[in-house]
Amino acid sequence: MSTRTTAVRLSLSLVAIILVVNASLALALILYVTQVLHDEVQESVRLDLNSARAVYSSQLVSMRRYLQGSALHARLVSSIEGSGATCPAAFMEDLRLAGDVDMLALVDLDGRCACTGVDASPLPVDLADNLVVQQVLGTGQAAEGTIIVSAADLAAFHPSLAERARFELVPTAAAIPTDELARTAGMVVAVAVPVRDSRGDMVGALYSANLLNRRFDTVDTIREQVYQNRVYNGRDIGTATIFQWDLRISTNVQTLEGERALGTRLSEEVYDRVLSQGGVWADRAFVVNDWYITAYEPIQDPSGQVIGSLYVGLLEAPFVRRQTLVVTVFLGIVLSTTLISLLLLVWAIRLVLRPISSIVRMTREVSEGDLTARVEETPPGELGVLCESINEMARAVQERERRLETYTQRQIGQSEKLAAIGRLAAGVAHEINNPLTGVLTFAHLLKEKPHMTSEDHEDLDLLVRETTRVRDIVRSLLEFSRESSSERENLDLNELVRSTIRLLESQKLYRRILFEERLAAGSVMLVGDSDQLRQVLLNLLLNACEAMPDGGVLTVTTALHGASVQLEVKDTGCGINSENLESIFDPFFTTKPVGTGTGLGLSVSYGIIQQHNGTIVAESEPGDGTRFMVRIPRQPADPDLEPAQAPGRPTV
Repeated sequence: MSTRTTAVRLSLSLVAIILVVNASLALALILYVTQVLHDEVQESVRLDLNSARAVYSSQLVSMRRYLQGSALHARLVSSIEGSGATCPAAFMEDLRLAGDVDMLALVDLDGRCACTGVDASPLPVDLADNLVVQQVLGTGQAAEGTIIVSAADLAAFHPSLAERARFELVPTAAAIPTDELARTAGMVVAVAVPVRDSRGDMVGALYSANLLNRRFDTVDTIREQVYQNRVYNGRDIGTATIFQWDLRISTNVQTLEGERALGTRLSEEVYDRVLSQGGVWADRAFVVNDWYITAYEPIQDPSGQVIGSLYVGLLEAPFVRRQTLVVTVFLGIVLSTTLISLLLLVWAIRLVLRPISSIVRMTREVSEGDLTARVEETPPGELGVLCESINEMARAVQERERRLETYTQRQIGQSEKLAAIGRLAAGVAHEINNPLTGVLTFAHLLKEKPHMTSEDHEDLDLLVRETTRVRDIVRSLLEFSRESSSERENLDLNELVRSTIRLLESQKLYRRILFEERLAAGSVMLVGDSDQLRQVLLNLLLNACEAMPDGGVLTVTTALHGASVQLEVKDTGCGINSENLESIFDPFFTTKPVGTGTGLGLSVSYGIIQQHNGTIVAESEPGDGTRFMVRIPRQPADPDLEPAQAPGRPTV
């Protein structure tokens, strides 16, 4: 794997880690910021609801104070005591107009209406069931609250009030399904204060009420005081609504047409929380036609029954815009820091991997044969230690190469020496054997002649004995030239092949030859002389290499065949002609140019294999390479038995 591939893979891994971490961090912070902003706005709306409640309650306080001052007027006391004074209708109307209230009535101790304004309806007004009136008559203290008033009771004060209270229900998404088409009752804020005579005894009550249906001063005051009438894209940011049950009866929330969204209804979710459970609901909600951050709280009558709700809401769009701006700025910062981190990462990876590039370059040069190549850059730290270790390894390889080359030259020299000895011995044998044979023959013939004295016989016996000794010396010399003394041991043929091939692979002369090992699995054990067998293998490999001067493939195969092991050496060289194939194991036979070979290598190898009771076979076709097959018993033969094949011409 190249350094560039390593750098790319390392860069991609670190980039992926940085992107995942930064993306996770950005997502977490975005969610956190979004939640914090939402919570802050929601908390602000909760506080706005408190302010809206204060505005809502302030109108009751104002009405109570106004009524308490009006109840001290003597005309009201005399009118309710029945002292002959008539109902001061005009006075009551003046009081109603001055207090800006929709309904004003003077009530006796039985709850009957004693007097109203001049514009009052001719219908009788009965306030005996009015919760506020009941409370003031029962306790003698001022009472106030929000109550539901029927259309008939509203019409008894004035027909216009009943008309204001009537609403056609507008279909609203997410509201509770209903078969109702319209509602006629109204919701009012009412105040009642006791009326006392000169002795301080309560003689009646003064009752005042404002119909909230289609009365907008309260919700508009909330918008003005709480939200300062702020707008966003032409729309009010803050809104307020008063609900009668789930019906929107007073609001400044607008429809798409720019009208107040009267007659629309609460969603079912808010209805369950506020009206059914009497709790506060605060969350974002879709109000009429847009999203708002809202808060709702129930409105209860004096008996504690929930009869409606008060709502405030902030338009969500401006806060979403601010949130988007914050998120965008934050993402920009994250992306910028990520980009800077990636650039620094690429620079750091290149800086760190630069020594590795030097290592790759050095190993490539070593593999091409330049054992003097070294890693030039040695940075501090672990990479520096690695570079020094690789340089030390290269020096060790160079030293081993030198030693192997020396050893190979020594082995080759030894082989040449043996070949020279063999040539000398063969020459001596050739030149001496014929005369010795003649001498022995004539000596035996002379011994058979008659009239030989005993002294003559002794001389002839000495001649035969000494001549025979010379013949044995020549034969021993010839045998020595073919193989040295044998020292048998357990050895692994596979390991012998590997070590010998490594010996030749390290030689520059044979770098163009591909050595292919097809060795049997495990170990191929036999008993033999490792030096002699290595000499045989080395002779076969050298002959094969010399047959491929332009390079080629040299294949060495080992296998087990029953009680024997087989060694096969095959080359892709020029091959051997059939007429020469029969003579390749003969001493002094060679096809090499004069002075480049002795012709004893294969002959010596043949003798060694014979000494191991093995066989050697050669097969060759001109132009198609040569194959030598050697088969040796795994265990030595009985020394009393003859060799597997008598000396003579080997099989070819």
